[in-house]
Amino acid sequence: MEDDNILSLRKISFQRGSETVLRDISLDIHRGEYYVIRGRSGVGKTTLAKIVSLLIKPSSGRIFFKGIDVTDKPEHVLSDLRLKYIGYVDQYYTLLENFTVLENVLLPLKLLRKVDDEDIRYAMNLLRDSGLEGKINSYPRELSGGERQRVAIVRALVKKPTLFVGDEPYSSLDDETRDMIEKLLHRCIIDYGLTIIITTTDLYTGFKSNKEYLLVNGRLKPFK
Repeated sequence: MEDDNILSLRKISFQRGSETVLRDISLDIHRGEYYVIRGRSGVGKTTLAKIVSLLIKPSSGRIFFKGIDVTDKPEHVLSDLRLKYIGYVDQYYTLLENFTVLENVLLPLKLLRKVDDEDIRYAMNLLRDSGLEGKINSYPRELSGGERQRVAIVRALVKKPTLFVGDEPYSSLDDETRDMIEKLLHRCIIDYGLTIIITTTDLYTGFKSNKEYLLVNGRLKPFK
């Protein structure tokens, strides 16, 4: 594997019952780049997002993370890798309802180590740059769908992950707010070499990405 390969998929397939969801996907994800995977609903984008996030295992093929074959690693090893290196945002945001916005955001850091004042300042800055500075003491039930989505994005970024994976991370955002979040993600690329993979059903909107793919019939092809 090349040194700047954060993630490499080699002939990945995924079978759900009698249905082949993903077919023979090979992909190299490089440090500090922004990837977009487009496709219509139901084509397997979420499955692929979960595979690259080490949340589920493929039916066949190999996964290399930071140059190491992790395909057959036990769950406790994969869980540790996810906690340390991967920020994942699913379509449902999955915030803890009894935690405030700031408490939700700080949770990944608390699972890693003791949180200090610098961590709190960084979290507050991320929330400010996401337009959420007035919501830090609010609870998820008090937020709109777009606000909840932004909290989930900030939570995924707060530990400065190696890889950010967003499954439809802009689905509840208007164009202006999406541009705000894209600007934040690009700043993370510059500041600490974040690598980004997002999925979207949007086949028309332009993204400030390095590479884009279309998932169709279980296969990835370049999107033009």
